[in-house]
Amino acid sequence: MKKLFTLFLAFSFCASYSQNELREGPFSQLIIRGVTLINGNGSPPRGPVDIVVEKNKIVDIKIVGYPGVAIDESKRPQLKPGGKELDCSGMYLLPGFVDMHGHIGGVAQGADYDYVFKLWMAHGITTIREPSGRGIDWTLDLKRKSEKNEIIAPRIFAYTGFGQTTEGFNPLNDIPISTPEQARKWVRANAERGADGIKFFGAPPEIMAAALDENKKLGLRSACHHAQVDVARWNALNSARAGLTTMEHWYGLPEALFVDRTVQNYPLDYNYQNEQDRFEEAGKLWKQAAKPYSEHWNTVMDELIGLDFTIDPTFNIYEASRDLHRARRAEWHEEYALPTVWAFFQPSKISHGSYWHDWGTEQEVAWRDNYKLWMTFINEYKNRGGRVTTGSDSGFIFQLYGFAYIREMELLREAGFHPMEVIRSATLNGAEALGAADKIGSVEIGKMADFAIVEENPLKNLKVLYGTGAIRLTDDNEVVRVGGVKYTIKDGVIFDSKALLRDVKAMVAEEKRKLNYTIKQPGMK
Repeated sequence: MKKLFTLFLAFSFCASYSQNELREGPFSQLIIRGVTLINGNGSPPRGPVDIVVEKNKIVDIKIVGYPGVAIDESKRPQLKPGGKELDCSGMYLLPGFVDMHGHIGGVAQGADYDYVFKLWMAHGITTIREPSGRGIDWTLDLKRKSEKNEIIAPRIFAYTGFGQTTEGFNPLNDIPISTPEQARKWVRANAERGADGIKFFGAPPEIMAAALDENKKLGLRSACHHAQVDVARWNALNSARAGLTTMEHWYGLPEALFVDRTVQNYPLDYNYQNEQDRFEEAGKLWKQAAKPYSEHWNTVMDELIGLDFTIDPTFNIYEASRDLHRARRAEWHEEYALPTVWAFFQPSKISHGSYWHDWGTEQEVAWRDNYKLWMTFINEYKNRGGRVTTGSDSGFIFQLYGFAYIREMELLREAGFHPMEVIRSATLNGAEALGAADKIGSVEIGKMADFAIVEENPLKNLKVLYGTGAIRLTDDNEVVRVGGVKYTIKDGVIFDSKALLRDVKAMVAEEKRKLNYTIKQPGMK
């Protein structure tokens, strides 16, 4: 892995397109013609619709006719001199997607931001929340460049890992946070630096309480992966009561639902630093919680909803746990996974999430049972009015940027969400959780011009949102690929989504050529 990563750093990506070839705009006026609108607010599809954008704002949404009836051209919004017309007749337009758990690549994976951003944008993802990354200054620099459209990138909300320090940002002079006063000082410094929020992994109760209280006073938002090292004393319910706005994954939720224990039923030879131990035992956790719809289960759920608590489940990132072969053989890996990313996914004792030390049928069956209980909670949480968002956590466990986000949408559907509820989770719910619903998340006059446009109806088949599209047999008995996002529009700028994918494919092919590399399955000759 180290040798491969060193080789990777020796070369720069070879892109086949310039930025100007991949995008157009913004325009003084942009009219998107003839779409069927699938809004993010739960309203049913409507069309044909013309949408008028000026620079980066939506200024008009006009129903221009009826299905199967010729449009009266005189009643359509008129194009002004210098404006741009985009004919999307028969296509479907959705709000740009919000990835609530989007790590901008990783040093260990050898994945830089240009590769990651293009994969996200190619899948209609126009906003991401980075839940801790390579440092607040690095992320804020990319955020500023994205806001100015200097780079091809989604809109970025930067959350700093709690206690994280980077060059130029050392509020405690690299002293670990060990007191409530230090926690408050770090939180204030993080806000002053310009972060949008904080990503917690857990901490002693008095430190979590102080940090969340200070962060709430400053008006910032927060997320937490309740790691096992602290969850026995501070679970998701404790965090919600203290002011946490969003929980990630599901750690900390079963612990809040315990009725006959206070700690997970760990084997006595368990070691948290052993990734197989960590993930194998996590697959047994939901069975240790209160039964669905029991008194305690209901009480915890109702209190979380009453606190306006957001759950970002990231179902996809654990899916290999219940079906390793499926995740490992996803068709996009061959052409879109960088050699360094693919190497990071393989069994390892040091790479996070590469826990395939001895993974088999028994572990997968336990995880399938785990998913049934987990999905039951999340679907009912949504049914009772709780906010559920869509996040991918890509770059780990055989989940690739962009593609994994669409898989997350499919898994929300499996959990019981109606396809329109899936779209709302991926758009308006994410915007609300970020405190940005006045700007993004649905297609409304006055909001930012962020859209995903696809030629197929994603409500009928979410697979048409994958960059690789969906397989269909024609009336002529021909097997074809349909779908894939056609245009991603962010801030009124039009991106050719398929060209973005071709650019990434060229990057990957060039890296493989330089390294004389082909994807191989571990242990296979």
